[in-house]
Amino acid sequence: MEHVAQLLLELGLLFFGLSLIGLLARRLGLSSVPFVLLSALALGEGGIAPLTTSEPFIEAAAEVGVVLLLLALGLEFTAGELFASLRHHGPSGLVDLLLNAPPGFVAGLLLGLPWQGALALAGVTWISSSGIVARLLGDLGRLANRETPAVLSVLVLEDLAMALFLPLLAVALAGGGPATAAAGVALAAGAVGLALLAAQRQGHRLGRLLASDDDEQVLLRLMGLTLLVAGLAQAAGASAAVGAFLVGLALPATVADRARAVLGPLRDLFAAIFFVAFGLSTDPGAVLPVLPAVLLLALVTAATKVATGWFAARRDQVAVPGRLRAGTALVARGEFSVVIAGLAVAAGIPELGPVATGYVLVLAVAGPVLTRFTEPRAQRAGPRPPAPGRTAP
Repeated sequence: MEHVAQLLLELGLLFFGLSLIGLLARRLGLSSVPFVLLSALALGEGGIAPLTTSEPFIEAAAEVGVVLLLLALGLEFTAGELFASLRHHGPSGLVDLLLNAPPGFVAGLLLGLPWQGALALAGVTWISSSGIVARLLGDLGRLANRETPAVLSVLVLEDLAMALFLPLLAVALAGGGPATAAAGVALAAGAVGLALLAAQRQGHRLGRLLASDDDEQVLLRLMGLTLLVAGLAQAAGASAAVGAFLVGLALPATVADRARAVLGPLRDLFAAIFFVAFGLSTDPGAVLPVLPAVLLLALVTAATKVATGWFAARRDQVAVPGRLRAGTALVARGEFSVVIAGLAVAAGIPELGPVATGYVLVLAVAGPVLTRFTEPRAQRAGPRPPAPGRTAP
Protein backbone atom coordinates (compact mmCIF):
# COMPACT_ATOMS: atom_id res chain seq x y z
CA MET A 1 0.00 0.00 0.00
CA GLU A 2 2.84 2.39 0.81
CA HIS A 3 4.38 1.65 -2.60
CA VAL A 4 1.13 2.59 -4.37
CA ALA A 5 0.77 5.77 -2.33
CA GLN A 6 4.34 6.82 -3.12
CA LEU A 7 3.82 6.09 -6.82
CA LEU A 8 0.66 8.20 -6.98
CA LEU A 9 2.23 11.06 -5.05
CA GLU A 10 5.29 11.16 -7.30
CA LEU A 11 3.22 11.07 -10.48
CA GLY A 12 0.82 13.70 -9.17
CA LEU A 13 3.65 16.08 -8.35
CA LEU A 14 5.29 15.31 -11.69
CA PHE A 15 2.17 16.16 -13.69
CA PHE A 16 1.59 19.36 -11.73
CA GLY A 17 5.20 20.32 -12.36
CA LEU A 18 4.81 19.67 -16.08
CA SER A 19 1.74 21.89 -16.09
CA LEU A 20 3.65 24.78 -14.50
CA ILE A 21 6.55 24.30 -16.91
CA GLY A 22 4.11 24.41 -19.83
CA LEU A 23 2.59 27.66 -18.57
CA LEU A 24 6.05 29.22 -18.20
CA ALA A 25 7.09 28.14 -21.70
CA ARG A 26 3.89 29.51 -23.20
CA ARG A 27 4.38 32.86 -21.44
CA LEU A 28 7.89 33.07 -22.93
CA GLY A 29 6.70 31.95 -26.38
CA LEU A 30 8.96 28.88 -26.36
CA SER A 31 8.53 25.14 -26.67
CA SER A 32 8.33 23.38 -23.31
CA VAL A 33 10.90 20.73 -24.36
CA PRO A 34 14.11 22.41 -23.06
CA PHE A 35 12.42 23.42 -19.80
CA VAL A 36 11.24 19.85 -19.18
CA LEU A 37 14.69 18.42 -19.89
CA LEU A 38 16.49 20.85 -17.60
CA SER A 39 13.95 20.38 -14.81
CA ALA A 40 14.21 16.60 -15.07
CA LEU A 41 17.97 16.81 -14.41
CA ALA A 42 17.19 17.83 -10.84
CA LEU A 43 15.14 14.66 -10.34
CA GLY A 44 17.29 11.99 -11.97
CA GLU A 45 20.49 10.20 -11.12
CA GLY A 46 22.68 12.60 -9.15
CA GLY A 47 19.76 15.02 -8.73
CA ILE A 48 18.20 16.39 -5.58
CA ALA A 49 14.96 14.36 -5.68
CA PRO A 50 15.10 11.02 -7.53
CA LEU A 51 11.75 9.56 -8.61
CA THR A 52 12.63 6.03 -7.56
CA THR A 53 9.14 4.54 -7.17
CA SER A 54 7.69 5.88 -10.41
CA GLU A 55 10.81 5.25 -12.53
CA PRO A 56 9.60 1.93 -14.09
CA PHE A 57 6.33 3.56 -15.12
CA ILE A 58 8.12 6.59 -16.56
CA GLU A 59 10.50 4.41 -18.59
CA ALA A 60 7.65 2.40 -20.13
CA ALA A 61 5.54 5.50 -20.75
CA ALA A 62 8.50 7.19 -22.44
CA GLU A 63 8.65 4.42 -25.05
CA VAL A 64 4.95 4.90 -25.73
CA GLY A 65 5.55 8.65 -25.97
CA VAL A 66 8.05 8.27 -28.82
CA VAL A 67 5.66 5.92 -30.64
CA LEU A 68 2.76 8.38 -30.34
CA LEU A 69 4.86 11.32 -31.49
CA LEU A 70 5.83 9.47 -34.66
CA LEU A 71 2.29 8.19 -35.20
CA ALA A 72 1.00 11.77 -35.07
CA LEU A 73 3.71 12.81 -37.50
CA GLY A 74 2.67 10.09 -39.96
CA LEU A 75 -0.95 11.20 -39.78
CA GLU A 76 0.02 14.49 -41.42
CA PHE A 77 0.87 12.86 -44.77
CA THR A 78 -0.30 10.21 -47.21
CA ALA A 79 1.82 7.34 -48.48
CA GLY A 80 1.92 8.86 -51.96
CA GLU A 81 3.22 12.15 -50.61
CA LEU A 82 5.92 10.34 -48.63
CA PHE A 83 7.20 8.31 -51.59
CA ALA A 84 7.33 11.40 -53.78
CA SER A 85 9.16 13.31 -51.07
CA LEU A 86 11.64 10.51 -50.41
CA ARG A 87 12.43 10.17 -54.11
CA HIS A 88 13.00 13.90 -54.30
CA HIS A 89 15.05 14.11 -51.10
CA GLY A 90 17.40 11.16 -51.57
CA PRO A 91 20.27 13.62 -52.13
CA SER A 92 19.27 15.44 -48.93
CA GLY A 93 19.68 12.20 -46.98
CA LEU A 94 23.12 11.67 -48.49
CA VAL A 95 24.16 15.23 -47.60
CA ASP A 96 22.85 14.64 -44.08
CA LEU A 97 25.04 11.55 -43.70
CA LEU A 98 28.18 13.14 -45.17
CA LEU A 99 27.91 16.34 -43.11
CA ASN A 100 26.90 14.95 -39.72
CA ALA A 101 28.40 11.47 -39.24
CA PRO A 102 32.12 12.23 -39.92
CA PRO A 103 32.46 14.87 -37.15
CA GLY A 104 31.31 12.28 -34.60
CA PHE A 105 33.66 9.62 -35.91
CA VAL A 106 36.67 11.98 -35.91
CA ALA A 107 35.79 13.28 -32.44
CA GLY A 108 35.56 9.71 -31.14
CA LEU A 109 39.03 8.87 -32.41
CA LEU A 110 40.46 12.11 -30.97
CA LEU A 111 38.89 11.32 -27.60
CA GLY A 112 40.65 7.93 -27.58
CA LEU A 113 37.63 5.73 -28.27
CA PRO A 114 38.13 2.47 -30.19
CA TRP A 115 36.88 2.56 -33.77
CA GLN A 116 33.66 0.85 -32.74
CA GLY A 117 33.03 3.61 -30.20
CA ALA A 118 33.85 6.25 -32.82
CA LEU A 119 31.36 4.58 -35.18
CA ALA A 120 28.71 4.78 -32.46
CA LEU A 121 29.48 8.46 -31.86
CA ALA A 122 29.11 9.04 -35.61
CA GLY A 123 25.57 7.68 -35.32
CA VAL A 124 24.91 9.89 -32.30
CA THR A 125 25.87 13.04 -34.21
CA TRP A 126 24.15 11.96 -37.43
CA ILE A 127 20.59 11.30 -36.24
CA SER A 128 18.24 14.13 -35.27
CA SER A 129 15.56 13.60 -32.65
CA SER A 130 12.30 12.78 -34.43
CA GLY A 131 10.47 13.09 -31.11
CA ILE A 132 11.75 16.57 -30.26
CA VAL A 133 11.44 17.86 -33.82
CA ALA A 134 7.88 16.54 -34.13
CA ARG A 135 6.92 18.24 -30.87
CA LEU A 136 8.63 21.48 -31.94
CA LEU A 137 6.85 21.61 -35.28
CA GLY A 138 3.53 21.23 -33.50
CA ASP A 139 4.31 23.67 -30.68
CA LEU A 140 5.48 26.38 -33.07
CA GLY A 141 2.63 25.87 -35.55
CA ARG A 142 4.89 24.88 -38.44
CA LEU A 143 3.27 21.63 -39.61
CA ALA A 144 1.70 23.43 -42.58
CA ASN A 145 4.85 25.41 -43.51
CA ARG A 146 6.44 25.04 -46.93
CA GLU A 147 9.72 23.75 -45.47
CA THR A 148 8.12 21.08 -43.25
CA PRO A 149 7.97 18.31 -45.92
CA ALA A 150 11.73 18.72 -46.42
CA VAL A 151 12.33 18.46 -42.66
CA LEU A 152 10.13 15.38 -42.38
CA SER A 153 11.78 13.74 -45.38
CA VAL A 154 15.20 14.11 -43.74
CA LEU A 155 13.85 12.70 -40.47
CA VAL A 156 12.21 9.71 -42.15
CA LEU A 157 15.34 8.98 -44.19
CA GLU A 158 17.34 9.05 -40.95
CA ASP A 159 14.91 6.74 -39.18
CA LEU A 160 14.93 4.31 -42.08
CA ALA A 161 18.74 4.50 -42.24
CA MET A 162 18.88 3.67 -38.53
CA ALA A 163 17.12 0.41 -39.33
CA LEU A 164 20.26 -0.48 -41.27
CA PHE A 165 22.82 1.26 -39.06
CA LEU A 166 21.81 -0.30 -35.75
CA PRO A 167 22.30 -3.94 -36.88
CA LEU A 168 25.62 -2.94 -38.46
CA LEU A 169 26.75 -1.26 -35.22
CA ALA A 170 25.63 -4.23 -33.12
CA VAL A 171 27.75 -6.57 -35.25
CA ALA A 172 30.77 -4.23 -35.02
CA LEU A 173 30.45 -4.00 -31.24
CA ALA A 174 30.18 -7.78 -30.97
CA GLY A 175 33.25 -8.30 -33.15
CA GLY A 176 31.32 -9.96 -35.99
CA GLY A 177 32.63 -10.19 -39.54
CA PRO A 178 31.39 -8.66 -42.81
CA ALA A 179 29.08 -11.61 -43.63
CA THR A 180 27.27 -11.30 -40.30
CA ALA A 181 26.93 -7.54 -40.73
CA ALA A 182 25.54 -7.98 -44.26
CA ALA A 183 22.97 -10.51 -43.06
CA GLY A 184 21.75 -8.21 -40.29
CA VAL A 185 21.43 -5.24 -42.64
CA ALA A 186 19.59 -7.34 -45.27
CA LEU A 187 17.07 -8.55 -42.68
CA ALA A 188 16.40 -5.03 -41.47
CA ALA A 189 16.09 -3.67 -45.02
CA GLY A 190 13.58 -6.39 -45.92
CA ALA A 191 11.41 -5.59 -42.90
CA VAL A 192 11.34 -1.88 -43.72
CA GLY A 193 10.60 -2.54 -47.39
CA LEU A 194 7.65 -4.80 -46.56
CA ALA A 195 6.26 -2.24 -44.15
CA LEU A 196 6.46 0.53 -46.77
CA LEU A 197 4.76 -1.66 -49.37
CA ALA A 198 1.95 -2.54 -46.98
CA ALA A 199 1.46 1.12 -46.09
CA GLN A 200 1.10 2.05 -49.77
CA ARG A 201 -1.22 -0.76 -50.88
CA GLN A 202 -3.33 -1.67 -47.84
CA GLY A 203 -4.15 1.73 -46.33
CA HIS A 204 -7.86 1.47 -47.23
CA ARG A 205 -8.16 -1.74 -45.19
CA LEU A 206 -6.66 -0.03 -42.14
CA GLY A 207 -9.17 2.77 -42.58
CA ARG A 208 -12.07 0.33 -42.43
CA LEU A 209 -10.56 -1.38 -39.39
CA LEU A 210 -10.43 1.89 -37.44
CA ALA A 211 -13.73 3.37 -38.59
CA SER A 212 -16.28 3.86 -35.78
CA ASP A 213 -18.76 6.46 -34.54
CA ASP A 214 -17.39 6.02 -31.01
CA ASP A 215 -14.24 8.01 -30.13
CA GLU A 216 -13.28 5.44 -27.51
CA GLN A 217 -13.33 2.67 -30.12
CA VAL A 218 -11.23 4.73 -32.53
CA LEU A 219 -8.65 5.45 -29.83
CA LEU A 220 -8.43 1.87 -28.59
CA ARG A 221 -8.15 0.40 -32.09
CA LEU A 222 -5.58 2.99 -33.15
CA MET A 223 -3.46 2.44 -30.03
CA GLY A 224 -3.68 -1.34 -30.34
CA LEU A 225 -2.70 -1.35 -34.01
CA THR A 226 0.11 1.16 -33.54
CA LEU A 227 1.70 -0.62 -30.60
CA LEU A 228 1.48 -3.99 -32.36
CA VAL A 229 3.14 -2.68 -35.52
CA ALA A 230 5.75 -0.76 -33.53
CA GLY A 231 6.59 -3.87 -31.52
CA LEU A 232 6.87 -6.04 -34.62
CA ALA A 233 9.09 -3.45 -36.32
CA GLN A 234 11.36 -3.36 -33.29
CA ALA A 235 11.52 -7.14 -33.09
CA ALA A 236 12.40 -7.34 -36.80
CA GLY A 237 15.46 -5.17 -36.24
CA ALA A 238 13.93 -1.98 -37.61
CA SER A 239 12.57 0.75 -35.34
CA ALA A 240 9.39 1.10 -33.32
CA ALA A 241 9.34 4.76 -34.36
CA VAL A 242 9.39 3.81 -38.06
CA GLY A 243 6.56 1.31 -37.51
CA ALA A 244 4.40 3.91 -35.77
CA PHE A 245 5.10 6.47 -38.47
CA LEU A 246 4.03 4.00 -41.16
CA VAL A 247 0.74 3.29 -39.38
CA GLY A 248 -0.13 6.99 -39.42
CA LEU A 249 1.01 7.27 -43.01
CA ALA A 250 -1.17 4.37 -44.17
CA LEU A 251 -4.46 5.80 -42.92
CA PRO A 252 -6.77 7.56 -45.41
CA ALA A 253 -7.14 11.32 -44.96
CA THR A 254 -10.68 11.10 -43.53
CA VAL A 255 -9.63 8.61 -40.85
CA ALA A 256 -6.41 10.54 -40.15
CA ASP A 257 -8.39 13.68 -39.31
CA ARG A 258 -10.48 11.78 -36.77
CA ALA A 259 -7.41 10.03 -35.36
CA ARG A 260 -5.60 13.33 -34.78
CA ALA A 261 -8.55 14.67 -32.83
CA VAL A 262 -8.87 11.71 -30.45
CA LEU A 263 -5.12 11.12 -30.12
CA GLY A 264 -3.97 14.67 -29.35
CA PRO A 265 -4.28 14.81 -25.52
CA LEU A 266 -2.87 11.31 -25.03
CA ARG A 267 0.07 12.08 -27.32
CA ASP A 268 0.88 15.26 -25.42
CA LEU A 269 0.83 13.45 -22.06
CA PHE A 270 3.11 10.58 -23.08
CA ALA A 271 5.42 12.86 -25.07
CA ALA A 272 6.00 14.97 -21.95
CA ILE A 273 6.88 11.81 -20.01
CA PHE A 274 9.39 10.86 -22.72
CA PHE A 275 11.31 14.10 -22.24
CA VAL A 276 11.18 13.67 -18.47
CA ALA A 277 12.62 10.14 -18.80
CA PHE A 278 15.49 11.40 -20.91
CA GLY A 279 16.41 14.00 -18.31
CA LEU A 280 16.12 11.47 -15.49
CA SER A 281 18.69 9.21 -17.17
CA THR A 282 21.37 11.92 -17.10
CA ASP A 283 23.89 12.35 -14.28
CA PRO A 284 25.11 15.97 -14.47
CA GLY A 285 28.34 15.15 -12.59
CA ALA A 286 29.53 12.66 -15.21
CA VAL A 287 29.20 15.20 -18.01
CA LEU A 288 31.32 18.01 -16.54
CA PRO A 289 34.79 16.57 -17.30
CA VAL A 290 34.03 16.19 -21.02
CA LEU A 291 31.96 19.36 -21.34
CA PRO A 292 34.51 21.37 -23.43
CA ALA A 293 34.74 18.61 -26.05
CA VAL A 294 30.97 18.18 -25.97
CA LEU A 295 30.33 21.88 -26.56
CA LEU A 296 32.76 22.02 -29.48
CA LEU A 297 31.23 18.93 -31.09
CA ALA A 298 27.73 20.33 -30.52
CA LEU A 299 28.69 23.64 -32.16
CA VAL A 300 30.15 21.94 -35.24
CA THR A 301 27.26 19.53 -35.75
CA ALA A 302 24.62 22.18 -35.10
CA ALA A 303 26.12 24.08 -38.03
CA THR A 304 26.17 20.96 -40.22
CA LYS A 305 22.51 20.23 -39.41
CA VAL A 306 21.54 23.77 -40.35
CA ALA A 307 23.37 23.23 -43.65
CA THR A 308 21.47 19.96 -44.14
CA GLY A 309 18.09 21.59 -43.60
CA TRP A 310 19.05 24.52 -45.83
CA PHE A 311 20.00 22.11 -48.64
CA ALA A 312 16.81 20.05 -48.28
CA ALA A 313 14.50 23.09 -48.20
CA ARG A 314 16.30 24.64 -51.15
CA ARG A 315 15.49 21.55 -53.21
CA ASP A 316 11.80 22.34 -52.56
CA GLN A 317 12.34 25.92 -53.80
CA VAL A 318 11.69 27.30 -50.29
CA ALA A 319 12.85 30.87 -49.70
CA VAL A 320 15.58 31.90 -47.24
CA PRO A 321 13.39 32.19 -44.09
CA GLY A 322 12.05 28.67 -44.62
CA ARG A 323 15.55 27.29 -45.20
CA LEU A 324 16.70 28.71 -41.87
CA ARG A 325 13.65 27.29 -40.12
CA ALA A 326 14.29 23.87 -41.68
CA GLY A 327 17.95 23.88 -40.67
CA THR A 328 17.45 24.88 -37.06
CA ALA A 329 14.54 22.44 -36.64
CA LEU A 330 16.93 19.54 -37.30
CA VAL A 331 19.55 20.54 -34.69
CA ALA A 332 18.08 18.66 -31.71
CA ARG A 333 19.35 15.14 -30.96
CA GLY A 334 17.52 12.76 -28.67
CA GLU A 335 16.03 9.29 -28.51
CA PHE A 336 17.94 7.47 -31.27
CA SER A 337 21.24 8.98 -30.15
CA VAL A 338 20.61 7.66 -26.65
CA VAL A 339 19.84 4.18 -28.02
CA ILE A 340 23.07 4.15 -30.05
CA ALA A 341 25.17 5.26 -27.08
CA GLY A 342 23.48 2.67 -24.88
CA LEU A 343 24.48 -0.14 -27.25
CA ALA A 344 28.11 0.94 -27.11
CA VAL A 345 28.17 1.31 -23.34
CA ALA A 346 26.56 -2.10 -22.87
CA ALA A 347 29.18 -3.59 -25.23
CA GLY A 348 32.04 -2.42 -23.02
CA ILE A 349 32.78 1.17 -24.10
CA PRO A 350 31.61 3.07 -21.00
CA GLU A 351 33.69 6.16 -21.80
CA LEU A 352 31.26 6.98 -24.60
CA GLY A 353 28.41 7.39 -22.12
CA PRO A 354 29.23 10.82 -20.65
CA VAL A 355 30.22 12.24 -24.06
CA ALA A 356 27.00 11.11 -25.73
CA THR A 357 24.83 12.12 -22.78
CA GLY A 358 26.29 15.62 -22.58
CA TYR A 359 26.13 16.05 -26.34
CA VAL A 360 22.49 14.98 -26.60
CA LEU A 361 21.46 17.08 -23.62
CA VAL A 362 23.17 20.21 -24.97
CA LEU A 363 21.50 19.92 -28.38
CA ALA A 364 18.17 18.72 -26.99
CA VAL A 365 18.03 22.01 -25.10
CA ALA A 366 19.83 24.29 -27.57
CA GLY A 367 17.98 22.96 -30.63
CA PRO A 368 14.47 24.07 -29.58
CA VAL A 369 15.77 27.41 -28.28
CA LEU A 370 17.70 28.06 -31.50
CA THR A 371 14.66 27.08 -33.56
CA ARG A 372 12.42 29.54 -31.74
CA PHE A 373 14.83 32.48 -31.76
CA THR A 374 15.84 32.02 -35.39
CA GLU A 375 12.33 32.96 -36.52
CA PRO A 376 12.74 36.77 -36.23
CA ARG A 377 16.16 36.59 -37.94
CA ALA A 378 14.69 34.52 -40.75
CA GLN A 379 11.93 37.07 -41.23
CA ARG A 380 14.47 39.91 -41.37
CA ALA A 381 16.37 38.01 -44.04
CA GLY A 382 13.32 38.47 -46.25
CA PRO A 383 11.88 36.04 -48.75
CA ARG A 384 13.32 35.68 -52.18
CA PRO A 385 11.00 35.53 -55.18
CA PRO A 386 9.48 32.04 -55.37
CA ALA A 387 10.04 29.82 -58.35
CA PRO A 388 7.34 29.79 -61.05
CA GLY A 389 4.25 27.92 -59.90
CA ARG A 390 5.33 28.06 -56.23
CA THR A 391 4.03 30.14 -53.36
CA ALA A 392 6.17 31.88 -50.79
CA PRO A 393 6.44 30.36 -47.32
